[in-house]
Amino acid sequence: MSTSPISDALARLRQTFATGKTLPIEWRLAQLGEIDRMLREHEKDFAEALQLDLGKCHFESTMTEINFVQSEVKHARKHLASWMKSKRVRTPIMAQPGHSYIRPEPKGVVLIIAPWNYPLSMVTAPLVGAIAAGNCAVMKPSEVTVHTSAAIASILPRYLDKDAFAVVEGGIPETTELLEQRFDHVLYTGNERVAKIVMAAAAKHLTPVTLELGGKSPCLIDKSANLEVAASRIAWGKFINAGQTCVAPDHVLVHREVSAQFVEILARKIKEFYGEDPEQSPDFCRIASERHAARFQQLLEGQKIHTGGQVDVAKRYVAPTIVLDPSPDSALMQEEIFGPVLPIVTVDEMHEAIKFVADRPKPLALYLFTKSKVLEEAVLHRLSAGTVCVNDAVIFMVSPELPFGGIGNSGMGRYSGWYGFETFSHMKPVMKRSFMFDA
Repeated sequence: MSTSPISDALARLRQTFATGKTLPIEWRLAQLGEIDRMLREHEKDFAEALQLDLGKCHFESTMTEINFVQSEVKHARKHLASWMKSKRVRTPIMAQPGHSYIRPEPKGVVLIIAPWNYPLSMVTAPLVGAIAAGNCAVMKPSEVTVHTSAAIASILPRYLDKDAFAVVEGGIPETTELLEQRFDHVLYTGNERVAKIVMAAAAKHLTPVTLELGGKSPCLIDKSANLEVAASRIAWGKFINAGQTCVAPDHVLVHREVSAQFVEILARKIKEFYGEDPEQSPDFCRIASERHAARFQQLLEGQKIHTGGQVDVAKRYVAPTIVLDPSPDSALMQEEIFGPVLPIVTVDEMHEAIKFVADRPKPLALYLFTKSKVLEEAVLHRLSAGTVCVNDAVIFMVSPELPFGGIGNSGMGRYSGWYGFETFSHMKPVMKRSFMFDA
């Protein structure tokens, strides 16, 4: 019977898991430590790969990819002993004498499919949770970011246990073959279209899935907000990685009284961050592919552009762009933008902004800038999102204490910190009875 490298690798990982090798805390801590060591010793190699793929400067690569994962590792190593402990729960009087507890156990062999926008951290950050929970794992980096994928495939096996982990490179054929295999959990980060394929494939094996998707994350700006601070934080959150961030502000809904002022401040912040010509800025990233860059030419056709608007497909460059009051029916307002184009929609009252968001699919992130406690509570009460951030953008991603995940079209399941450990664990309920007082 013929086998493939993928099925052979999966068989090797299943054999390793069956031995119990991944269960001791010492093994898990050692593997987590190796991730940190790998990132420290090969920071330059990963940064060079990210620069070739996405035009990331070294600082941005370090902050958004390497340090982000190192923080996850540090948090997991610090808390792993307590996470692994059985949790005692109440035993009903009918089952007395006895006691009950919940015992975490690893699920087995898991699959992590990563996207191209953060091609290093979206492989290794979920891997932290999988290792902490005691699993073996197969990782599939994105084929779009070829240099980073090659770096991961070359470097990671030098550090992690080869019998417990495998990296599979390739495109649609390799991903399809992976999805034909039976895994004990699948975590996919990417778009809604592929997520449906992943979920359908997992359903054939009744495999649980975590889907980290995206959507149109709105940003509401009340007239009470500090516009200078709001513009600075939105510009950073939107244009970092050239807007190719799943939780980046997708569009802004701003009160009419402060709309013109906010737009002018935002345009000034773009110049402060990236200079008069962002194309020459070493701090501004590039779009992942020419195909993705060409899409922005279509999105910007016929739009009222306040700032930016330049697109060079061959150079994969799309300028930081502000678009004023696009039609709600335009592709710009219907599709997830996933790039450095920020539509500004003016509203007469904030309840209009709330209704605008409520009438659309639930986003991965929701941002509100206000000093009004009443408005804050109204937004939290009426609107649902994967995460809500008040008076800042994207910054919640740095906290391992908060779960990261979507709701509805923006995804299902969660990870980061304890929640990653929980996602990749089976929380096994146990009840132990005494032989005394048999009824």
